[in-house]
Amino acid sequence: MKKIAIIVAGGTGHRMNSTIPKQFLLLKGKPILFHTLNQFKKADSSILLYVVLPKNQMDFWAKLCTEFPEILATAPHILVDGGETRFHSSQNGLTAITETEDCLIAIHDGVRPLIEPELISSAFEYAELHGNAILSVPTKDSIRKWDSVSQKYVSVKRDEIRIIQTPQIFSLKSLRKAFNQTYSMEFTDDASVVESTGETIHLVDGDYANLKITTSEDLNLAESLMKSAF
Repeated sequence: MKKIAIIVAGGTGHRMNSTIPKQFLLLKGKPILFHTLNQFKKADSSILLYVVLPKNQMDFWAKLCTEFPEILATAPHILVDGGETRFHSSQNGLTAITETEDCLIAIHDGVRPLIEPELISSAFEYAELHGNAILSVPTKDSIRKWDSVSQKYVSVKRDEIRIIQTPQIFSLKSLRKAFNQTYSMEFTDDASVVESTGETIHLVDGDYANLKITTSEDLNLAESLMKSAF
C-alpha cells in the first residue's frame, strides 16, 4: 500500500526563547525539520512527504533549503500552508493529497527528529493490518488529576496511563472522513479526531527517545542522544 507522511511544523520558537521557529533550529549542524524528513526517507524512500508550514515561514524554509541543498536532494517534499490550529494544519495537508485510491498516511510532528526509521516501518505495517497505529509509551512518573467533586488532585494508576507520540498512522479514507467534521476543542490530536467517528484507536509501543523538541533543554538532550547514536 502506498505510504505518505504529513509533517506538521507550526512552531514559533517562543518556548525556546528564540526568534527562529524551533523546527528550523540546528541540530547536529542541520535544521531539525531536515532530520525529521530524513528519518522517513530512511524508513522507506518511496514515502511521499508533505510539509505543513505557516505561510509566513515559507520563505525562511526556502532559504534554508538553498543553504542546505541536501534537504531537497535527500528529502524532496511538497509544501502546504498551515492552518489556525493543529486540526486545520492536518486538514490542509490532507486536502493537498490528490490520491484517489486508499493509502496509509502518517501524521508526524516536525520537531520529533529522533524517530527511528525501524519504528516508522513497523508502525506502517501495524496500521496496514489493523487500520491505524498510534505510537505511545508508558509514563515513568506518578500522575495526579483534578477531581471536580472533591476539589483536589487525586492519584491515577500509572499503569493505566500512556503518553501519546507521533507518527499517528491511518488510512486516507479514515482521515478524509474524520477531517470532514467541524473543528472541536475536544480534538487534542489526530487520533482523537479519527476516534470521534467511531473508529477504534490502536496504540503501539513508541520510544522515549522520540522526544518532541519544545524547549532548549529538549534540544540539548536531542544533541546528546544523536551523538551517542553514532
